[in-house]
Amino acid sequence: MMLRGNLKQVRIEKNPARLRALESAAGESEPVAAAAMALTLAGEQPPPPAPSEEHPDEEMGFTIDIKSFLKPGEKTYTQRCRLFVGNLPTDITEEDFKRLFERYGEPSEVFINRDRGFGFIRLESRTLAEIAKAELDGTILKSRPLRIRFATHGAALTVKNLSPVVSNELLEQAFSQFGPVEKAVVVVDDRGRATGKGFVEFAAKPPARKALERCGDGAFLLTTTPRPVIVEPMEQFDDEDGLPEKLMQKTQQYHKEREQPPRFAQPGTFEFEYASRWKALDEMEKQQREQVDRNIREAKEKLEAEMEAARHEHQLMLMRQDLMRRQEELRRLEELRNQELQKRKQIQLRHEEEHRRREEEMIRHREQEELRRQQEGFKPNYMENREQEMRMGDMGPRGAINMGDAFSPAPAGTQGPPPMMGMNMNNRGTIPGPPMGPGPAMGPEGAANMGTPMIPDNGAVHNDRFPQGPPSQMGSPMGNRTGSETPQAPMSAVGPVSGGPGGFGRGSQGGNFEGPNKRRRY
Repeated sequence: MMLRGNLKQVRIEKNPARLRALESAAGESEPVAAAAMALTLAGEQPPPPAPSEEHPDEEMGFTIDIKSFLKPGEKTYTQRCRLFVGNLPTDITEEDFKRLFERYGEPSEVFINRDRGFGFIRLESRTLAEIAKAELDGTILKSRPLRIRFATHGAALTVKNLSPVVSNELLEQAFSQFGPVEKAVVVVDDRGRATGKGFVEFAAKPPARKALERCGDGAFLLTTTPRPVIVEPMEQFDDEDGLPEKLMQKTQQYHKEREQPPRFAQPGTFEFEYASRWKALDEMEKQQREQVDRNIREAKEKLEAEMEAARHEHQLMLMRQDLMRRQEELRRLEELRNQELQKRKQIQLRHEEEHRRREEEMIRHREQEELRRQQEGFKPNYMENREQEMRMGDMGPRGAINMGDAFSPAPAGTQGPPPMMGMNMNNRGTIPGPPMGPGPAMGPEGAANMGTPMIPDNGAVHNDRFPQGPPSQMGSPMGNRTGSETPQAPMSAVGPVSGGPGGFGRGSQGGNFEGPNKRRRY
């Protein structure tokens, strides 16, 4: 145990340049320190160190770097570095209070209650606070001994029902959502196994109050298992200093109880009897606590088994719900697909109907166009036929030229005398000789029958060149006509053209000639 009398005042240096200079000086003084250590082990008192030249009035000491008092990852100026200083003089000032702790670094919080004679101060690290507490506790200040201890942590919470897989880092991360966390520790046993308990220290009271309320109203889970943590205010215990004799209040009960020294009760005595009864009561409490712990442990195991079964059932239910959701989604997708197919089919049917309607319209339009073209093509033909018919009609008053073939015999019943020179000129008067019958109808270009005699064989000459009778009639639109000719006097065949068919007559022997002996050209 470190006693206050063995402690020596040290100087804490924060200037890096000054610290390096001191370290170099300390390296040169290592042989001196080794000799002093040897004298100390031998039981001799080493000589006091000589004062320095720069500060002859100060005693030579060793300088400590402030970083050497910080543990890896330790935060500075936390609630754990806060000291309670009691039995202060009522006339102490804040400057005197700071000067009292100036050797232990720069404080961050100073509070003094002069009426009640106490104050609080917060140092940079826990180690510095422990050193200050060890050195200044019991120091006489203005005839008053100072009482220094660590201040209670007002923002600390106890966390129970922790899972075995929860670590310090996870605990700190979980409670950091309520505010800045200074320290989070999971309590373990002597074998390093988690006890299911821990504590969390916040930087201020509001976050701790918020975490206590939120965890009390709701269920705060740290892991996958639905096992909520139980958060309670942390009970403050001083297991370091305890209760020293100097702090005991010397009351009447104190003196009465201190009359007898510590001893063992003798069997058969009054003390032994009631001491045995106290022990039996403690044993019964222990047994009941063990039974309660056993019941609680069994209840926890049963709850964990039920929770595991319920979790499997819940997972199955979630899987069924997911399956139903997927089936519903598939059904909806199928409906959408069917609707899309139906829509596409309707669109296709509309397109086909539109295409068919367009084709029918095109066919109807083509038929109408063809009919219109046929009608337009029929009109010129009709006009052309009419014009040809009229032209054939113009030939009627002039007479029909019946060009016959001498080698074509006349039709039966119209045989007459053989034509003269293959020419038969009608309507020129009566020529003596056998009468000539009417010839056959001519073609579309007019009646021309070459083969009738121009001069009768009796030498008579026609008196009238052009007949005075009516014009010949048109038989058909194509020019086939049968003219009614006046009976003429019989002509006697003279020469080689008489007594038989003419040599050049290829048509009927009869014909009308109403114009000059030439054929109109069209």
